Amino acid sequence: MEKMYDAVIVGGGAAGLFCGAQLGLLGKSAVIIEKNERFGRKLRITGKGRCNVTNNCDSQTVMKNITRNSRFMYSSLSRFAPEDTMAFFEGLGVPLKTERGNRVFPVSDSAHDIADALVRCCLDCGTELVSGEVTELVIRDGRAVGVKCGGREYRGGSVIIASGGRSYPKTGSDGFGYKLAKSAGHHVTPIVPSLCPIVAVRHEECAEMMGLSLKNCTLTLREENKSKALYEELGEMLFTHFGLSGPLVLSASAHIDDIEKHSYIIEIDLKPALSDEQLDGRILRDLSDFPNREFANSLGKLLPAKMIPVIVRRSGIPPEKRVNQITKEERRRLVQLLKKLTYKVDRLRPIDEAIITRGGVDVSEIDPKTMESKLCGGLYFIGEVLDLDAYTGGFNLQIAWSTAYACAQAVEYI
Repeated sequence: MEKMYDAVIVGGGAAGLFCGAQLGLLGKSAVIIEKNERFGRKLRITGKGRCNVTNNCDSQTVMKNITRNSRFMYSSLSRFAPEDTMAFFEGLGVPLKTERGNRVFPVSDSAHDIADALVRCCLDCGTELVSGEVTELVIRDGRAVGVKCGGREYRGGSVIIASGGRSYPKTGSDGFGYKLAKSAGHHVTPIVPSLCPIVAVRHEECAEMMGLSLKNCTLTLREENKSKALYEELGEMLFTHFGLSGPLVLSASAHIDDIEKHSYIIEIDLKPALSDEQLDGRILRDLSDFPNREFANSLGKLLPAKMIPVIVRRSGIPPEKRVNQITKEERRRLVQLLKKLTYKVDRLRPIDEAIITRGGVDVSEIDPKTMESKLCGGLYFIGEVLDLDAYTGGFNLQIAWSTAYACAQAVEYI
């Protein structure tokens, strides 16, 4: 007779491993089936290989940083908050540190330490790890009772889908979990990239500044011809050969919906600490230092070298014009340009380059307290396969930990 488990988990990434560890710690039997030979493959490359494991903040702050369906997370975050995440991993022998923006990383700066700790915890508490590719759910009388994998069935009192989204497909996140969800009658919302670099219409201009990083600018995203900002934040961004990237840009991308139906504008305030009047005064002082210098050679104190040719062109001021001949109106245009350098969004980069997936299993069909399907008994969904996403800063991994914890608590013994 084939072994029966309390839970069969599909996917050995962050959510799947964490759920398997929690089930084992509760004395519940579980098996995790992962298509890769190495478990936690995507987890091992998160945070540029450092793993931003959570954010050192309260649950309300986490919810404010979840851009889709944040209210769904209220119950699970109240039961497993960032402080619980930190205590859990430090209890596994992984010391943590808090950096700028309350981002939490392992002291070692190695994502492998987080993934390896989860694998060890699973094995130590009896959760089995199996490398194999699940092909379909086994559903009997409207209830999930197992999965088919490698010519055999793995049977369980519950089946947990933790197969991730579509971002970083080379790590195994190929969207197969959505197919499993649909086979059980679930609706999957449109799948698009999120936390993703942006291709600008003026990408040739951006290419001129490729590699230039702005440390303290304010980025605003809005729909074209609309005054309300969809996103506005002070921080860092980067110019690339195709457009824009960096933390501010990735977060802004989470607010871009159907690019075919809407036009989006990004505005960059290069001098957010200065008002228009203060910036005009600063420009006047800089220009007065070298009154006979050509305009194109007068902005070295104000702007990075790579940006100067772009600003000179955009200003409409002749590059050879002597600075003592620049008019008040020309200065006004320069101030406006520096306070609102504008780029139109062409498109997002491919989902292969996105940090996370936007869209997924419709959360209205999931019990937020247990993560169990409302359509198919014994079927659970956790982590990125759900239609939940958040800004960078450890919030997306916290979604994985909290949903996995709620699920593990709810799974019943057989």
